[in-house]
Amino acid sequence: MKARMTNPAYVLPGALKGIGTLFQAIGESGLSQEMTELVGLRASQVNGCSACVHGHVLNLRKAGVTEERIAAVAAWREAPCFGDAERAALQLTESVTRLADRSHESVPDTLWDEVADHFDERELSALILTISVTNMFNRINTTIREPAGTTWG
Repeated sequence: MKARMTNPAYVLPGALKGIGTLFQAIGESGLSQEMTELVGLRASQVNGCSACVHGHVLNLRKAGVTEERIAAVAAWREAPCFGDAERAALQLTESVTRLADRSHESVPDTLWDEVADHFDERELSALILTISVTNMFNRINTTIREPAGTTWG
């Protein structure tokens, strides 16, 4: 399988610079790398982005996350290996990613309160940005048919 075109972030170098700045801010927020990869993986699974699923799985493995936890992300509600903070972050990920599935509000107050109980404002900001950037990349990659296993940079 071959992509339809070069990833737009490489075609427009200014875009890549902006994305790099976002990733740097997320990395400096205090939110753990494992958490960013878990929510990135879940958003990518929901959106069917094989390139991003592949990348997040590799990053989780490199970080030493067990295969059991990686495999359980798709079924996180029934998996005993996730704590309350991870469950709140994964639910937030699904709510933000599945905007059209909600008739009224994408993130109900009860979910917001639960997430805010586990993360300070900097971490919560990084979590929201991570979910949003992942959704952006999912949409780019599925549009251009970026194949799984693609390496960037």
